[in-house]
Amino acid sequence: MILLRKLLFPFAILYGFVTSVRNYLYDKGILKSYSFDIPVIAVGNLSVGGTGKTPQIEYLIRLLSPNYKVATLSRGYKRKSEGFILADANANAAMLGDEPFQYYRKFPQIQVAVDADRRNGITQLLAQKDKPEVILLDDAFQHRKVKAGFYILLTAYDELFCDDYLLPTGNLRESRNGAKRANMIIVTKCPPNIPDLAQENIKKKIGLDMPIFFSFVDYDDKVYNQSSSLEVAKVKLQEKLLLAGIAKPKPFFDYLQSDNDVVMTFADHHHFTESDILNIKSQAIDTIIVTTEKDFVRLEAAIFGAQLYYLPIKSKLIKHSDTFDQIILNYVGTCTRNG
Repeated sequence: MILLRKLLFPFAILYGFVTSVRNYLYDKGILKSYSFDIPVIAVGNLSVGGTGKTPQIEYLIRLLSPNYKVATLSRGYKRKSEGFILADANANAAMLGDEPFQYYRKFPQIQVAVDADRRNGITQLLAQKDKPEVILLDDAFQHRKVKAGFYILLTAYDELFCDDYLLPTGNLRESRNGAKRANMIIVTKCPPNIPDLAQENIKKKIGLDMPIFFSFVDYDDKVYNQSSSLEVAKVKLQEKLLLAGIAKPKPFFDYLQSDNDVVMTFADHHHFTESDILNIKSQAIDTIIVTTEKDFVRLEAAIFGAQLYYLPIKSKLIKHSDTFDQIILNYVGTCTRNG
């Protein structure tokens, strides 16, 4: 696979040329970007998947929703619907996509919308009688048709964008220079005890004059289903089926797995078929199933009751969380007053 990617390097050059021309046209105003008179925060990355956008969006929801009417807008990756949809009591994961449905289930105080056309999605949200005061754009760093007021770029600790290459040789969606559009960078999925020197070395490697923060994935000490919870310490000791359909499931498995567990891995955002469900149930006779929160919203209708559990996660900043929060709150507060 690595050899094949190296052989495809000429296509990476071509891909880089195309994306650079597109960005140049937007930068010069030849292709029009649309801005809006309310705070719009875009969270995204330069690489393909697995940088922790969902927990970072949830961090911003927790920070902002006590004082502002917050809406999230996603494209609704792999959803079985089209156009603009605002989540309501009839929503499900197939309609919205797993991540937006997760937001809707966890945060009933916010509005959750999906639309591949972010400009249209924002316009639709602002046309409501009860319109939001802040909009969080999920995975919209390359969506240049909308000009957000604030960009948060995520890059994973073990796959820094500055060490990567363009598709198909590497995993970058656009040139590393795209990072200059960000207002801040968060290095995600760090070891919780990453030394200060290692943080400084990464900042030097990135080489950009902007705030750079470091975060880690904080796993809950319980797993949950619709009606109960179990202590992770006890779950680790019992036989179980661990199941994940996310981009990089290894940390999830490492956190929970014991020697006799059955482990099942599916592609990111996998749509579970009837055959998949039958296979999962046959592998989990008389045992519990523990999955990710994102997979749980797609599986709970088919595997319900006391058998299926999920493990929540949160994004936590290693240092300077007060500074991070204040930067976001200052942007939102200033933009709201100006608006």
